[in-house]
Amino acid sequence: MRTAIVNLGRIVTGDLSAPVTPGDGILMADGRIEAVGTLGAAAVEACDVVIDAGGATAIPGLIDSHVHITFGDYTPRQKTVGFLESYVHGGVTTAISASEVHVPGRPKDVAGVKALAVAAMKCFETYRPGGMRVHAGSLILEPGLAEADFAELARLGVWMVKAGFGAFATPYEYAPLVAMARAHGMVSMVHTGGSSIPGSSGIWADHVLKIAPDVSYHVNGGPTAIPDADFPRLVGESDVAMQVCTAGNLRTTLLVGKLLAEAGRLDRLLVATDTPTGSGIMPLGMFYTISHLASLGGMAPEIAIAAATGNNARVYRLNSGIIAPGRDADVVVIDACAGGSQNDALAGLVNGDVPAVGAVVTAGVPRVVGRSRNTPETTKKVRVAKNTVPQDFGGAGH
Repeated sequence: MRTAIVNLGRIVTGDLSAPVTPGDGILMADGRIEAVGTLGAAAVEACDVVIDAGGATAIPGLIDSHVHITFGDYTPRQKTVGFLESYVHGGVTTAISASEVHVPGRPKDVAGVKALAVAAMKCFETYRPGGMRVHAGSLILEPGLAEADFAELARLGVWMVKAGFGAFATPYEYAPLVAMARAHGMVSMVHTGGSSIPGSSGIWADHVLKIAPDVSYHVNGGPTAIPDADFPRLVGESDVAMQVCTAGNLRTTLLVGKLLAEAGRLDRLLVATDTPTGSGIMPLGMFYTISHLASLGGMAPEIAIAAATGNNARVYRLNSGIIAPGRDADVVVIDACAGGSQNDALAGLVNGDVPAVGAVVTAGVPRVVGRSRNTPETTKKVRVAKNTVPQDFGGAGH
């Protein structure tokens, strides 16, 4: 399918080094972005679908790097079916598993955790709820895992590991396993903060520095944050990516943003939701945290968007998250909400408003055009201007 978005008022790239790019159009074909800028009439005419953005803003599809995936589009924690598809209506085009720790009766032996990671990864290789791409199968680190296990899993395609829920006497014991995972090309994440489920332990700055993961998960609390004195240590004594989550402590979210900005290391800031958990289902959670950083933290909204898109993509080695030729064609069109006090999406975010979602495109295929069922209407009209395929791209009504 060839898809074009035209008549854009602004293009936010998700790239921290160049967060806004000139132009008013995005051309997509075969699941990738082909061109960004001013599109020629012939290129637009050759498209199967043309979306007229009406002057609204394009951003990369949001990457929620902390989602509690189980199997299928179901969360046993909240007994809810279809939450991932609903997140697409909140602008989330990619979900990354925080490990399948919420699978009922999850295994804790070596054979079991390996099987769980492989099964989850394989189940989501071709399953795309609502068009969302899901990266599942994060190995839960448990005692007894050895070098040969990481080598086997890497051969099978498992590329993520999670520290924090294993039956270890102390969190320091995760360090050699994380080192093994890294040696086999895996991305490693560690639970950070107070205990979140029975059997887990609190993990603070000393532990994180010793474990040396790629990502310090929900560093602002999942749900309980580390002590304030630990944040400068993680910023100054490591290069670990620091993930802030909607289901955490808002005050420390802003503190993390401030410290990383002062250190010139906003490339290490990642935005996620840490849902579904006891905090519930949050289809608009990513936008809430972006709006908090922009309105309360004084961060430029395009930078906050990059923390939720391109930064996540870089750390997790994804081809999505940035609007540029060759990247995955995951694009969201947002605008100020109808009836609000602002006239464009970025001004609305600075005002503390969650934007209206006018269109969601994943893998170059429009999934929603006109109105998301999870947001108010856009101020500017976003519509399908041309459609040659037998599909209705309208969002479901409330």
